[in-house]
Amino acid sequence: MTDVKTILSEAEGRMGKAAAYLEDELSRVRAGRANIAILDGVRVLSYGQKVPLNQVASVSCSDPRTIAIKPWDRKQIGIIEKAIMDSDVGITPENNGETIRLSIPQPTEERRRELTKQCAKYAEKAKVEVRNVRADVKDKLKKAIKDGLSEDLEKDAEGDLQKVHDKAIRQIDAILAAKNKEIMTV
Repeated sequence: MTDVKTILSEAEGRMGKAAAYLEDELSRVRAGRANIAILDGVRVLSYGQKVPLNQVASVSCSDPRTIAIKPWDRKQIGIIEKAIMDSDVGITPENNGETIRLSIPQPTEERRRELTKQCAKYAEKAKVEVRNVRADVKDKLKKAIKDGLSEDLEKDAEGDLQKVHDKAIRQIDAILAAKNKEIMTV
């Protein structure tokens, strides 16, 4: 016989992963403030291998509009600069021979609106995943009826599943609203 609590807790975990995915994706969106997470996707060729930027340099925010990158090996400053230029960060690095600086420009109103649309797409992708999880669990519950689960328990489980679904959607909406507020704040 199928354990309904296990199925629901598994669904809640999968829905939570969708919200975590959204937070991770939104952390990479530049909102006009310096955030070292925008450099997470940058890979640097170091001693014959591509490694994450934070493994060849210290990365920090020196002020709200500037990211400072200090390579551990000065000879790699050009390689790091090239890796940033080749990435999708979209910021031209400046170096003084020791440190690379990325100046985050103030986004225009039009650019901020584009960023909110981009964030909404990420949020919709997360919501679709939550809905897919709900559909999968509903299918499992329908099959569980054939395995001996009573219809009353199945209906109760569907009600609980809907509550978990609604909670996950509210969480996604809250994450998106917070990011949109951050983006639209001048």
